[in-house]
Amino acid sequence: MAKMTLSLSVDEATLERARRYVERHGISLSEFVNEIFVRLPLDDDVDVADLPPITRRLYGIAAGAPDAGDYHRHLLEKYAR
Repeated sequence: MAKMTLSLSVDEATLERARRYVERHGISLSEFVNEIFVRLPLDDDVDVADLPPITRRLYGIAAGAPDAGDYHRHLLEKYAR
């Protein structure tokens, strides 16, 4: 499969943490990010609550631009307790 270049923006502390992790595990940062992406589920009917925390945070981020309804639902989930 062809590989593509991807630019990411992360804060400095997160990048340093990732660099230490990949060094300890003997892999490259690219391999690490690729492994995270590979583990994302393909099915649309996945129960997000059952996913590991890192995957849950990443799940659906590339599904399209959020709209006002998405933001409203986010606020309800975050503050309606």
